Amino acid sequence: MKTIIFILLLNATNLVGQKFENLALTPPMGWNSWNHFECDRVNEEVIRDMADAMVSSGMKDAGYEYIVIDDCWQVGRDEEGVIIVDSEKFPSGIATLADYIHSRGLKFGIYSDAGTHTCEGRPGSKDHEEQDAITYAAWGVDYLKYDWCNTEGQDEIESYTRMRDALYKAGRPIVFSICEWGYSKPWKWAGEVGHLWRTTQDITDRWDGSRWGNQLGWTFILERQVGLEKYAGPGHWNDPDMLEVGNAGLTINEARAHFTMWCMLAAPLITGNDLKNMPDEIRAILTHRELIAIDQDPLGRQGFKIYDEGNFEIWQKPLSNGDLAICLLNLEVRDKEFVIQWSKLKIKDFDGTYAVKNLWEDKAAGDTSGAHTVKVSGRDVVVFRLGKR
Repeated sequence: MKTIIFILLLNATNLVGQKFENLALTPPMGWNSWNHFECDRVNEEVIRDMADAMVSSGMKDAGYEYIVIDDCWQVGRDEEGVIIVDSEKFPSGIATLADYIHSRGLKFGIYSDAGTHTCEGRPGSKDHEEQDAITYAAWGVDYLKYDWCNTEGQDEIESYTRMRDALYKAGRPIVFSICEWGYSKPWKWAGEVGHLWRTTQDITDRWDGSRWGNQLGWTFILERQVGLEKYAGPGHWNDPDMLEVGNAGLTINEARAHFTMWCMLAAPLITGNDLKNMPDEIRAILTHRELIAIDQDPLGRQGFKIYDEGNFEIWQKPLSNGDLAICLLNLEVRDKEFVIQWSKLKIKDFDGTYAVKNLWEDKAAGDTSGAHTVKVSGRDVVVFRLGKR
């Protein structure tokens, strides 16, 4: 392994630092270990099981491709500074695990931190950026989530740029996920550094509110995306954090609304549930082809709010070929009835008459020439795709 790393380092010395282009041209889709397994329960068997389940569940066929190990795979550094894998959790090593994931037709992701230590106290990459990047390239890593714990005195742009340059020098195309929690407004600078950047603190499996002050319910995170749409596009995405769909704190209505709004935001769809023991109703949400098509639309436009009653909102997402996605979000516990006057909704670039399809009900819903009465269940959504006639 050290010989391979040395050769890669020699080949990388003359490369100019930049991020890899032509990656993440649509929002990345995959799975991450943290939301369900956290630190104590993540191990090699879990990761293999999740890769197998991604394939057998139909998620791979629906577009999910990354299997990402979050924190707690590393335990130290050797005398030469090379990162040491936790051999109890990952007895076959990371490279062998990556090979297995690739053999399933998937891509492999890993986690590190810009500071001295990760959020769970494992070795961070500060002052080891090039060494770690070379190691990840040798292991076959395709995606790096890079956190921001234990970074006292560090500058965000400088720290993330150092790892960006190291990844580029290592020579293996790796999607770079910036996890700085939005403190430095990364949407203003991270487009030249990474392929996606977190816009807020961590998500938790709650509808609203916060847990411990730094873990937010998903509707709180949603409201903080308002106004950020101009910064997103192919190869550079706002990241409102991973999906909590399928975890215990959300009802089915809440999970469906959560997934839908992340699709409307053109957000990365990184699931965080137990794929191996996933109920059919959760699988149906996560693999809904027409919602995924909204998220993955090649135009790459992030959705934005066009109507707000406080606890009832309407969002729009422009799509390719002149289509539009319109989502009605009911934040109340009680059901909501709403009469849509399409021509009065202030839909941007609304031009002419559109055929209307209700995506969750999978049925045609007339056209936009007249009024449309809609019932939106409590804490749920109705989402339409409008197609030009």
